[in-house]
Amino acid sequence: MTANDVEQAGVRARLSTVRNTLLPSELRIAEIIMAEPEAVVEMTAQQLAERAGVARSTAIRTCQRLGYRGFPQLRVALARDLALLPGPRLPAAGSDLPDGSVLGAIRADINALAHSLGQITAMLEESSLQRAVERIIAAPRLLAMANGLSAPLASDLSMRLTSLGRPTELVADTIAQQIAARSLAAADAAVVISGSGANESSLRAGRAVRDAGATLIVITSFTDSPLVELADVALVVAPAGGSFRHELEHTSRVPHVILLESLVEVIATRLGERAAAARSQVLQILSENLSD
Repeated sequence: MTANDVEQAGVRARLSTVRNTLLPSELRIAEIIMAEPEAVVEMTAQQLAERAGVARSTAIRTCQRLGYRGFPQLRVALARDLALLPGPRLPAAGSDLPDGSVLGAIRADINALAHSLGQITAMLEESSLQRAVERIIAAPRLLAMANGLSAPLASDLSMRLTSLGRPTELVADTIAQQIAARSLAAADAAVVISGSGANESSLRAGRAVRDAGATLIVITSFTDSPLVELADVALVVAPAGGSFRHELEHTSRVPHVILLESLVEVIATRLGERAAAARSQVLQILSENLSD
């Protein structure tokens, strides 16, 4: 078996090769993973450990015995395995339409998304929102950082806030994020956006912000995530699909975009004349760059 074969092997296949070497406590973890993969995908390592009646370290060690770096990698692997299973799966866009038309599929997808939008504010807390707005406005220096599919959101946030007269540095490179974060002062702040809250590059950036003593503001979709544990202020936006598995298989950043746009407008109102003057300058620049 090649290294690539091992990498692509499913969780069940990996378990079969090490089952007879597992300790009794590790075997309890493995049995839950095999019996309830859909439930485990939505758990944290602590929740899985409590379910098995073992220590969190045992759950993580079991994942490593299966060849994964840790529990987040196991969750992704389980989601991949579930996606490849035959039979009923998460509904595909337009799957309920007899004609199978592209327009029909798009309409069904938009309708499903619209139906889910009402829940995106369910986990937001007024105190966290107030503190996020205050820190974003008051910080002498503000960074916006994200990686993977969340990266465009950080770029958009940086441009929108800068256009309001609240200069915001976009740091795109993963190493540069850590360097910039480490150079922050205690009065500064950083916004880190991650749908899963488990992106390793974003976690490293978040740790660097904390090491610098600056305020870490996190925007994510899952309360039980490593990034939320690091955050000084966590804004949890309920995912459109409602589950970690759906987030992996059908990633959508629409809820985050909606929150960020609304948050920017709140900040613009708080900035008052400062934002109005900055927007006036932006409009002048846009006018100069429009062609006939």
